[in-house]
Formats: sequence, C-alpha cells, structure tokens
Amino acid sequence: MLTLLAAACQRQPLFQTIAPPAESRVAAATAVPDPPVTTGVSETLAVARKQNISGVAYNLNLTIPARKAEPIEVSESVSFHLRDNQHPVQLDFKAPTANLHSLIINGQPVAIDHRNEHLVLPAAALKLGHNVAEISLTAGEQSLNRNEEYLYTLLVPDRARTVVPVFDQPNLKATFTLALTVPLGWQAMANAPVRDSARDGATKQYTFATSDSISTYLFSFAAGKFSRLNRVLNGRAMSFLHRETDPAKLQSSLGPIFQLHADALSFMEQYTGLPYPFQKFDFVSIPDFQYGGMEHVGAIDYKAATLFLDEGATQDQVLARSNLVSHETAHMWFGDLVTMQWFNDVWMKEVFANFMADKITQVAVKNSNYDLKFVIDHYPAAYGIDRTAGANPIRQPLANLQDAGSLYGNIIYHKAPVMMRQLERLMGPEAFQQGLREYLRKYAHGNATWPDLINLLDARTPADLQAWNQVWVNQPGRPVFSHELKTRAGKITSLSLTQRAEDGSDRLWPQLFELLLVYPDGRTKELTVNMTERTAALPQAVGEPAPSFILFNSTGLGYGVFPVAPQLPARLAALKNPVARAAAYVNLYENMLNGEVIKPLALLNLYRQALTQEPEELNLKLLTGQASAIFWQFLSPAQRLAVGPALEQDLWTALQKNPSANAKKLLFKTYQSVALTKPAQVRLYQIWQAQKAPAGVKLTEDDYTALALALAVRDYPAPAQPILPEQLTRIKNADRRLRLQFLMPALAPDAATRDAFFASLKDEKNREKEAWVTAALGYLHHPLRQATSSNYLPASLDLLQEIQLTGDIFFPYSWLQATLGAYQSPAAAATVRTFLAAHPDYNPQLRAKLLQAADDLFRAEKLVP
Repeated sequence: MLTLLAAACQRQPLFQTIAPPAESRVAAATAVPDPPVTTGVSETLAVARKQNISGVAYNLNLTIPARKAEPIEVSESVSFHLRDNQHPVQLDFKAPTANLHSLIINGQPVAIDHRNEHLVLPAAALKLGHNVAEISLTAGEQSLNRNEEYLYTLLVPDRARTVVPVFDQPNLKATFTLALTVPLGWQAMANAPVRDSARDGATKQYTFATSDSISTYLFSFAAGKFSRLNRVLNGRAMSFLHRETDPAKLQSSLGPIFQLHADALSFMEQYTGLPYPFQKFDFVSIPDFQYGGMEHVGAIDYKAATLFLDEGATQDQVLARSNLVSHETAHMWFGDLVTMQWFNDVWMKEVFANFMADKITQVAVKNSNYDLKFVIDHYPAAYGIDRTAGANPIRQPLANLQDAGSLYGNIIYHKAPVMMRQLERLMGPEAFQQGLREYLRKYAHGNATWPDLINLLDARTPADLQAWNQVWVNQPGRPVFSHELKTRAGKITSLSLTQRAEDGSDRLWPQLFELLLVYPDGRTKELTVNMTERTAALPQAVGEPAPSFILFNSTGLGYGVFPVAPQLPARLAALKNPVARAAAYVNLYENMLNGEVIKPLALLNLYRQALTQEPEELNLKLLTGQASAIFWQFLSPAQRLAVGPALEQDLWTALQKNPSANAKKLLFKTYQSVALTKPAQVRLYQIWQAQKAPAGVKLTEDDYTALALALAVRDYPAPAQPILPEQLTRIKNADRRLRLQFLMPALAPDAATRDAFFASLKDEKNREKEAWVTAALGYLHHPLRQATSSNYLPASLDLLQEIQLTGDIFFPYSWLQATLGAYQSPAAAATVRTFLAAHPDYNPQLRAKLLQAADDLFRAEKLVP
C-alpha cells in the first residue's frame, strides 16, 4: 500500500510523498516549512503535513448518554510517524477549547494549546518516528447529528475535525479503532465489524475491529433505536439498520434494497476486475438524512425516504433508488479505494459513482431505458447551472478545506457524467474500461489526481485528451449550436453545424452526437456529428431527401443549446423514440428560457396537448415538471388565472385516460401542484378527507401528508378540524410526525406565525434538520405567499455565509434555491442585485451559488409579460 501511495503522489508534486527516514537521521537536514496556524485546513498546511506525517492511526472511545442534552465524553489516542520534529504539529479541531480536558504526548502531560481551530502539539514533546498523543475531551457536536433516539456522523468534507482532533485531509489516510458505549437497547454500526459487545447495567459497549485505512471524511458510526436485519446474497453478508415502521414499505422494499446492493457489488467487481476491497459491507437508513446517501466505508448512510418505497412508487422513484444504491456502492472503488489527493478533485469520485450507477441500473432494473434515464437525470440539472452567470467548471481550485462544500453541485453530479460518457465514446468502451482498471490497480488504497487519470487514458487513445480536458473539465459553460441546410430539387446539397460559446468566448467543445432528419410520412434518418472544429460539415447528408425538419441531439449524448425547428411542436408526438422526444422537450425548454422560438405560454399549451399523448412515464415526469415550472415562474399572475382552469382540466382528463398507475400518480401530483380554482381545491380536499385516491391512483401516507400541505399553503378552509393537525393524528411513524410538526408554523394562515418561524431559523439550532428547513422554506416562499414572504429575502441572503460555515455541503445552495426558486418579480430580482452590489468582495463560491439560484428569477424578469 505504501508503494502504491508513493507512486500516486509522485505524479503530483504538490503532494509529493517522501519516505520516513530512520530515526537516527538528523531532523534539521530534512526540515519542512512550519505552516501558520490559521482557521480551516489550508492547502499549505495539508502539503506540509503530507511531507512530514505518515502511519496515522486513531483509537477512539466514546460514551453516548441516553439524553441528547448530555455531553459525549471521548478518550482519543492519535499515533503517527514524523519525519521532522523541529516544528509543532497541528491537529484539526473545530470546537470550543473548553471541550479539551487533557493532553499527553509520548507519555508526558502537555499544556493544551488550542487556537484557530487547531490543537497544536509542541515540537519539544515530539520525536522522530513514532509519536502518540492521548487526548481526553468532550466531543464537538456540529456533525454528530444527535436526535432523541439516535445519532449519526456525517463528516464530509472537513467535518471530522468538528467531532475530535484529527489530520482532516483526504491524503492522510488512517485506521480507526472505535469503541462506543451506548444506552441499553441501542444498535450501533461503524466502518469495521463489531469485535465484541458487553452489557454494563443500563449501557452496552460495542468494540469494533480496526478499520481499513481510510480518509477522515469516510470515518462513520451510527447508533440508536434501530432495527437490524442481516442477510447473505451472492456470498456477501450484509447488515442493515433502519427505523421504518410502515408494514407495506417494509414488505415491498426490504428485498429490493438488499438485492440492489448485491447486484451493484457484482457489477462493480466485474467491471473493475477487483474484488470488494474492504472488510465488510453494511448500510443504515436515516430519517431525513441530509443527502441521498454517503459512501462511508463498510457503513453507507441513506435517506430513508429514498430507500423505502411502496406499491405506489413511480418508475422514477424505483430508478432513483437503484441509482442511489449503485452510486454509493460504486464509491467503494471510486473515492474509497482510490481517493482524491485534495478536495479540488472531489468531482472525480462523484462523476465515477454516477457514471457507474447509470451502467448498473441499466442491468439491475428490468425494462429500464438507460439512454432515456440519462437524458432526464442529467441534462436539465446540468443546464440549470451551466446556463447561469454563476456557472463553475467541473474542476475548481480550493485553497482551504473549509470552503470545500461549495464545490459540490449539479455540475459535478450531472455535467460530469455527460463529459465522461463523451470521453468513453471518444476512446471506445473497451479502452476506457481498461484505463480505469489500470487507474484503480495503480492507486489502490492511496490517492490520485485527475491529471493522473488523464495521463493513463491519454496513452490509450490517439485523441488529444489534454486539449479536450481543458474545455470540458477546467472551464464552465456550454456551446450554442446553429445549422445551415441547403437543398435543391428535394435533395440535401449541404448540411453543416456551427458552435459558439454561450458566454461569447472562442472555446470549442469537441463532441459526438446525433441528429434526426424527420420526414412528412414519419420516416427518419439518423446521422452522427463529430464536432471537432467550430463548423462541421455532414457529407453523409448530401443526397438524402430534404426533411420536414431536423431534430438535434436526438440520442441525448451531445451537450449545449441546440436549434429547434418551428415545425417541431406540431410533430412532437409523432417522434417514435422516447429518447428523441426527451431531447426535444429539453431543447424546447432551453430555447424558451433564452427567449427564442417559443414563449412560455405557448410551450405550456404544447405540453397540455402532450399530457394525453406521451406514453413514456419518464418523459411524462419531465414534461409535467417543466409545465409546473412554467406555470409558477414564467407566467404572469393574470396568465396563470386565465390558463389555470384549462390546465387543471387537461391534467384531470389525462389522469383518467392514462392506463398506467404510475403515470396517473405523476399527473395527480402535477394537478395538486397547480390547483388554483375552487373546484380543484375542493376535489383535493375531498380526496384527502376521505383518504380515497382517484381511480387507479395509489396514494400513501406520505402522499396524503403532501396533499395536506398543498391545501394548507392555499389556506383551504376546512369545515371541521384544521387540515394539518388532523393529518398529524393520522401519521403513525414518530420521525414523520416530528417532521410535520416542524413544518406546520411555516404553513400557518397568519403571517405573524410565519414571521416568527422564519425568525427562528436565524438560530443555528433550529436549522439542524436541513431537509426539514428547505421543505419549510419552499412553502414559506410559495408563490401564493410571496406578498409577505418577500420581506424575508434580505435576511435570508444575510444568513448565507453563516449557513455555509455551519451547514452541510448542499445546504447553502438548497437554502438559496428554496428561498428564491419560485420568485419572478422585479422587486425580488432587485433585492438580489442590491445584495450583490453591497458585497463586492463576497465569498466567490457563495456569490456563484447565489447567481445560480437567482437565474430563473432574472430570466422571469424578461419572459413574464
């Protein structure tokens, strides 16, 4: 492992590894600079520590009391090897100094020196070679996610240092030996197997084996009142902790949950040529987990609502679960086995996890359309960022890990898979796979950079990957395509495409994609475009019959803003390939946002017609989502009132005509979303009150809760007991009851209660359940509530920097999106511009997030009449 790690590091001078010297060597001859003690984990500190420190191991013993309010006491031992002992060593610890009780280094008590988020170990107490620091402390709780009946760690990207002192950088991998003392009746799970457990009065101690060597952000444990299930599939033992109580969800979900993991493991072992690389493979389901999942070695965390589905689950939900499980399983190889050197390459682990998840789902879920799912999952999300003034490249610089959370977003999760699929197509699937296998073998149990991988792949293709990489990975934005078609006597004489950068630069995105020649009788002819120059001629088109129109990016593999023919709307339903229709929906929407080809109301009317004509469930999800967005964001209130009744009727008619239960549910959810008229709201109330879904629609407890919330935000006057208190009595699961209780003040009919709720969010403690907060903000800022909620906008923006420091990685953008996402008024846009003007030196990553979240608002200014 050390040899592999050294080889990985030698390719990147920034993190060059030098083998530890013999202890007799003179330290002064190999001294490294002494980095300053500054907040966060700076790149300077990380470089210095990587040169000087190796062989890190943590031994942790935590005592977790039954009462959430009581502190968690920790006994910690940190052992490490030093090459140079002439300077102090900084352990990262972002918690109050008062949490540190005692420090012993190499057997001698040492005064505690804690400053700027670091526990500084004095040089005088250190020696060449092996060192041990023993620390008694109270755990920091920022990332312990404590609840009354359970807790769990979530330490990505630099949150391990908020719990205990560590070397919190990804290329100082370490082993963890953990012991947890928990209340009797609690279950526990961590990275390594349980070695022993013993009861002591009202407590139980779990002692875990020493973990594999992992980065600190992958260290994890969960403990609490969970149910445990153990199964063996394909020879692999798996253990699962959960808190689900719904019998229907348990019956319909447990089998698929285990099977999906087994299938994903089998696929990854076959594709990579490497067996599962760690000691065990377990997972835990967390109510209202901050993300969909987190790839902790041997103990994956998941959001419970994504894993546990019921018989009313849509195809999209089933595919999303498969993708999530596959994504986190793929991380065991991409991210956990081979880890980025520094978090500027965090996107590498995410792109490969998504890339592999798409491949796994293609074979793991029967009758799934891989290409269609790829278009719908990735393109709208990627375009939603890349079209904005805050667009960021896939690979971004990072000076301090405290800012690493801002690197996450839809570019690395959704543009990067498009880029990777283009790269696979450019190289060929076999050469690409062999390159990835070499990468995993070479850097196994170590760290690597994106340039390391590009160098390996570059040797396997005649293409210039360095130049290709520069525009796709290192720069933001997308191209805009135009075309020129010439015909004579009913035949094509020439066809060419030209691309330009949307931002006006001279960049060129080399890529392969298809276009479709569509003829009056329904025939089509597909041609491949190899766009390596600014203008590409298609000689294969010459002599073909002149088409009625051309559909661009018909297989959904190209990237950019593609032309839309005026004839497309009338012929949309006649396109037989569902992927081609998905590409058409995406092309239409992007052109609408740019103010070209079609206006919002016209596109909504086109989608109204498509509601009864689109047979593919995933496409129906795409167009209903776009229709709802147009209705609330890009129509004026007057247009909304005018078109609303007809839209409601079209949705209800489509619901009754569609034979698919899943499609019916999608249509019902859209009907619920747009319902403005009294008759529509009465119908929804009657469905909720009687708990009787429309014929053919399967609604669950969660669906009825969502329906109750939709009625509440409309201030529906229930004739008997108010809707939300009544819904609260119907919810059986304790975790879901707590969620609704949290949301209720945000939906109160009186503005004073909503004002008080928003004011409460200024206290960090009231933002602990981030998924609850963003859901509440969505209702608080609903278009029907903006007459009062617009008053919250300035304070919401003022809180952003604090949220970035105290929240998890997706929270700042989620906060902004939930706050700004439904506004369309010039006044709201002016609030954002005023804030930006008043903060010219604002954190650039947060400024970019704000510009991303406000993009639809700025476009609505131009598009809404």
